[in-house]
Amino acid sequence: MSVQAKESPFMNVAQIQAGLAAKSFSAHEVAAATLARIAAIDPSIHAFLEVTEQLAFEQAARIDAAIACGRLDECGPLAGAPMAFKDNMNQKGTHTTCSSRMLENYLSPYDATCVAKAIAAGAIPMGKLNMDEFAFGSSTETSCFGPTRNPWDLGRVPGGSSGGSAAAVAAGMVPLALGSDTGGSIRQPGSFCGVVAVKPSYGVVSRYGVVAFGSSLDQVGPFARSVEDAARALNAISGHDPLDCTSQHVTTDFTANLSEGVKGTRIGIVPAFMGAQGLESEVREKVEEAALLLEAAGAHIVEVDLPHAAAAMSAYYVLGPCEAFSNLARFDSVRYGYCDPGHKDLGTQYEASRAQGFGPEARRRIMLGSYLLSAGVYDTYYYPAQQVRTLITQDYTQAFRNVDCILTPVAPRTAFKFGEISDPTSMYLSDMFTISINIAGNGGMSLPVGSGVQTGLPVGVQLIAPQFKDENMLRVAAALEAVLGKAAVAPAFAEGDAL
Repeated sequence: MSVQAKESPFMNVAQIQAGLAAKSFSAHEVAAATLARIAAIDPSIHAFLEVTEQLAFEQAARIDAAIACGRLDECGPLAGAPMAFKDNMNQKGTHTTCSSRMLENYLSPYDATCVAKAIAAGAIPMGKLNMDEFAFGSSTETSCFGPTRNPWDLGRVPGGSSGGSAAAVAAGMVPLALGSDTGGSIRQPGSFCGVVAVKPSYGVVSRYGVVAFGSSLDQVGPFARSVEDAARALNAISGHDPLDCTSQHVTTDFTANLSEGVKGTRIGIVPAFMGAQGLESEVREKVEEAALLLEAAGAHIVEVDLPHAAAAMSAYYVLGPCEAFSNLARFDSVRYGYCDPGHKDLGTQYEASRAQGFGPEARRRIMLGSYLLSAGVYDTYYYPAQQVRTLITQDYTQAFRNVDCILTPVAPRTAFKFGEISDPTSMYLSDMFTISINIAGNGGMSLPVGSGVQTGLPVGVQLIAPQFKDENMLRVAAALEAVLGKAAVAPAFAEGDAL
């Protein structure tokens, strides 16, 4: 294997493709170097639940065959770039477990649309990534296969629920990964692990083949170490899918305006967020620094009001559990899923299988959703939560009449230690700044802006875009990145010769 090929896990997509075009290394060598790095590093991080060596080499062979014929440009915008997928995304030939005992032995019979599009765009599939069970969590601690560790500090969580995706990119195991976001599950781990993490507007990416948590809230998006790579990945996976009626006809090139800067752009700041109880000073300072950098680059900083955002957490923890209860009802131990043995009637088998197959947080949300949708309770909670959703959506619509993008914190603090937060309500507060845009359907992303002065751990800022104007936040993110630099591989894993 060439020296350059060994460095490929640290390269961005453009560098990999330049090396392939120059025949400095082959796609097979890229796949082999990535597999070697995963084998060397992942035992200390546990980002991967399954490594797809055969699928990786098969895709690499297709790319090398195209290069031999002078057709690299036909391989797609992600040609040769290693990518891994959160384990709630079906990929034929792999297990799709959602990090749950319920689906521990489930083999995917088909590809999720986002996975199929990424592979069609030339990405080399490297494996499936750890997550909170059924995406219920903010730390990846609820995975029944054990937690993922943060590459910046192995004693701390990577965030969740897409913790494996963020950690795999932060440790330099893959340049790209996909995750899903229902209330912050892309952006919060992106902030904790110091990588670029994008939740597009609802409907930009098809949800077909992604195991549902909250069908009106879930959205798939990319993790990367640069804004350009994230935009390239979003180009590859976005667009209408006839298999998902909520997907939209998106034709935007998300890389097109990355170099335009922010001169004349109006950036919103939400005073209520900046003064929120629980927001740690080192996080607030980084958001304020980002605002000053944008202002120095020619943007106008404008205060905006989101008067109903304080109710977002309450509305989410009605809507989310209700949709989770509905979606998880399909796991009945009969058609597929864990089946507890030795029961003589269907009722006891069903009850025991779900009790044993689901972990504590999944059971908590199922029971909560069941209660909230029950007769006599539905009108008291679910209907008002939908009314609050309308008000929050209207707040964002009004705010974006005055600004092009909104800048906020991602999470109230940096990555916390394992076991530090045991109270479910306290854990839910990790998403206090991210939940409202899942309710409204807007796009949002986390951009790393350095380390906190107290902890030395990564801090991300959240950029929020109007619905279906995700290019706005990517443009602002690119302007900040031009000043601050691209996301770094976590220091402990930054040596290319660590193999």
